[in-house]
Amino acid sequence: MSVSIGVMAPTLAMSITGVEPARLLGRAAPLAYVFAAVGVALVAYGFVRLSGEVASAGSVYAFVGHAAGARTGFMAGWALLGTYLVFPAVSIAAFAVFGRAFLNHAGIAANAPWQPLALVGWVLVFGIASRDVRTATRSLLAFETVAVVLILGLMAVIVIRLAGGDAPGGQTLSFDVLDVPAGTSASTLALAATAGFLSFAGFESAGSFGEEATRPTERVPRAIIAAIAFGAVFYIACSTVQTLGFGTNRAGVAAFAGSAAPLGDLARLYVGRGMASLLDLVAIVSAIGAGLGCASVAARMLFALGRDHHLPSGLVRVSQTTGAPVAGLLVVGTLDLVGLIAFGIAGTQPMNVFFYFATVGVLSLLVMYTLANVAAARHLRRREVAFPVLGFVVALYTLYRNVWPVPDFPFDVFPYVVAAWLAAGLLLTSRPRPDLETP
Repeated sequence: MSVSIGVMAPTLAMSITGVEPARLLGRAAPLAYVFAAVGVALVAYGFVRLSGEVASAGSVYAFVGHAAGARTGFMAGWALLGTYLVFPAVSIAAFAVFGRAFLNHAGIAANAPWQPLALVGWVLVFGIASRDVRTATRSLLAFETVAVVLILGLMAVIVIRLAGGDAPGGQTLSFDVLDVPAGTSASTLALAATAGFLSFAGFESAGSFGEEATRPTERVPRAIIAAIAFGAVFYIACSTVQTLGFGTNRAGVAAFAGSAAPLGDLARLYVGRGMASLLDLVAIVSAIGAGLGCASVAARMLFALGRDHHLPSGLVRVSQTTGAPVAGLLVVGTLDLVGLIAFGIAGTQPMNVFFYFATVGVLSLLVMYTLANVAAARHLRRREVAFPVLGFVVALYTLYRNVWPVPDFPFDVFPYVVAAWLAAGLLLTSRPRPDLETP
């Protein structure tokens, strides 16, 4: 559960993703997370059922292979690997973004260079990931617990001031968050739900610990369910309080939709600059937790693919003292470090680095969700098939909304990057190999 929640990074999600639903739905932004939770539950159904039958470090590579054949399983795993190779860099870029914000808000340094901060984040992520798996998972739990508790503290302050009529702009508690603005189309509501859907990305991460957990076919499905349930409650509650905190009138909605850091802005409004700095630290902590979870998943997938001879066998090397897949961690860490350095040399801002890597990872992840639900629909009994079919529709629609209408440059290039990655996976499976008949 720690791994799935850590990779979902609810603190980072609430620090960034709520702005888009606010722009699309106005005061009804929380409804995006309500619909997203339902969609994610449908997508996750197949994962829960398949992880109850198969336990593997390869996660969906083994789940889908068990349900739909080894080649399909490899492609699902390859798509997921594409996500988790870049997701640690996403988290490290977020570490740099909020690290700069903290230094600025605390009066330590304005416009600090982000590359040294990213290097510190990289060292922390991969240093902890190389330790014993219990150290890694406990660290994930501790990081995200601290972050969530502090955000809930801010939410409590906002609710108390709203209820007491002491809000800075005269905002009050109301049920306006359930009132969809007139003229909002079903497609707009679906698009807002898509933004909320992406906040749940990573819920399946617990599956990669199937060979290290006790009774994994019982506990991994429970962990996935618990992570989604926690995310649904946390996202809906926090987005509701954020919306009410900014205000449900036109000015409040505009302030929320135009905020670069909604939690920080609310902290300054309702508590003070000190709280804003503290929330920057919270986001930093969450970024480390998310990066740790992503790096751990990627390394274990490389281990599984190397063990099954899809990738070089050297990837199966593990630490004799901690059991961590050190060869896989070395590969992931090196790739992410090179990518971060390249963007730094190019002068790219850390927030852009965050969204560039995140877009590539999310597109590949959505391909995997689509394949996994196809496999689950093929494998499960007839009375259950409706759930993975609906999950397939949700995943495919979310993928479609991320590539059409065609986004602006450079985001219009990223679908081709993911397509090239998938094509490389197809090439790896194009040669006849007897060992592919068994996942």
